[in-house]
Amino acid sequence: MDALGLLPDFGNFFATIAAFVVVLSIIVAVHEYGHYIVGRWSGIHADVFSIGFGPVLAKRTDKRGTVWQFAAIPLGGYVKFAGDSGATSGKDDDAMSGLNAAERRRTMHGAPLWARAATVAAGPVFNFIFAFVVFAGLLLYEGIAVDEPVVGEITELPAAPFGLQQGDRILSVGGIQTETLSDFLRASENLPAQAVLDYTVLRDGQQLQVTGPHPMPPLAGAVAMKSAARDARMQPGDVITAIDGSDIATFNELREKVAASEGAALDLTVWRSGNELALTLVPRSTDLPLPEGGFETRYLIGLSSGAVFDYGTRTPGLLETASIAASQLWTITRTSVEGLYYMIVGQISTCNLSSPIGIAEASVAKASDGLVEFIWFLGVISVAIGFLNLFPIPPLDGGHLMFHAYEAVARRPASDQAVRVLMTLGMALVLTLFLFALFNDLTC
Repeated sequence: MDALGLLPDFGNFFATIAAFVVVLSIIVAVHEYGHYIVGRWSGIHADVFSIGFGPVLAKRTDKRGTVWQFAAIPLGGYVKFAGDSGATSGKDDDAMSGLNAAERRRTMHGAPLWARAATVAAGPVFNFIFAFVVFAGLLLYEGIAVDEPVVGEITELPAAPFGLQQGDRILSVGGIQTETLSDFLRASENLPAQAVLDYTVLRDGQQLQVTGPHPMPPLAGAVAMKSAARDARMQPGDVITAIDGSDIATFNELREKVAASEGAALDLTVWRSGNELALTLVPRSTDLPLPEGGFETRYLIGLSSGAVFDYGTRTPGLLETASIAASQLWTITRTSVEGLYYMIVGQISTCNLSSPIGIAEASVAKASDGLVEFIWFLGVISVAIGFLNLFPIPPLDGGHLMFHAYEAVARRPASDQAVRVLMTLGMALVLTLFLFALFNDLTC
């Protein structure tokens, strides 16, 4: 099932804009609702809840007096609390001056420090919570692989017909014993580079000798965004049968030839559902996060290996689901922090920094990959937005939290003049970063 399936062509401009608006509207709504609901629980009244900026397209006023609206420029959103001068949460001195104590308590600037800090922090926190729920939900929906090499639905490949059947329990492949699924996957490192191998399987209580594909054929499992393979319109399920006229049989051979190219163009022969295609790809220098932390730079075309057959899955328990989802959340956050650090010190390319154009392109790419991929992408973007908003730069949430931290230590708020100056400088810095990221998307 494809997300945004009502759109006729994901490659056109309007589809890209639509996908971007959908993604950003959902993430902004989650973020701003965090501010709104925690502010309401803390006794702070919200005057306006807006998705988008600029001219208002539609609005309604609820029983609490909050105006809920959609605006014409879908590049963010805001909650304007009582006492705010605008979307950036500056103080409206004129409005605040005529309020009594009870009325001031209902404003952002007259509420206790704990209420203001909790309201500000709630936006990023809700982004992280949303991402956690997305990752956990997908785990429960898709399940996790059982550590047993049992054949599920077999992937269509260009080699001769195989003797493997769905339900076979694989005992060995190419003479290597495979007691677990991990053994089966590791076997690919020591097996000959052949498209067809001998298998021993358990079928209906009997051991049989059959043929089957290499555990790691040159099969595209996923196509990375902003990659040479994506630009060439490669698809999951494509099989690379030859590179520069030389036949290959394993994904490791593909990886080695791409790495050895050092960025030179490669002529690929690709098998797709019985048809043969000729594609030319130019591997790109890519900064990859390492499991132990840090990054390495390699030439890649943007393909990850696919499975020769579906593996059996099980539904994890709630604690296991929560643990795995939290680990995914932490990994994405940690990688973001490390990526930013390595860009600042010049160890990886600043092309890794993207603007809304990059998000729009990624949105439409993930939407075309299917609903599950699109939802997963929402989770990743939610983490990124939450992380970005914690930067201690006014007018981001982290900047407001910085002011609240100063107030907690100094036992008095920062002066209005200092806040205004820092807000102006912060806006200039945010705009500069935006323009730099936009330049990256147009030139990298």
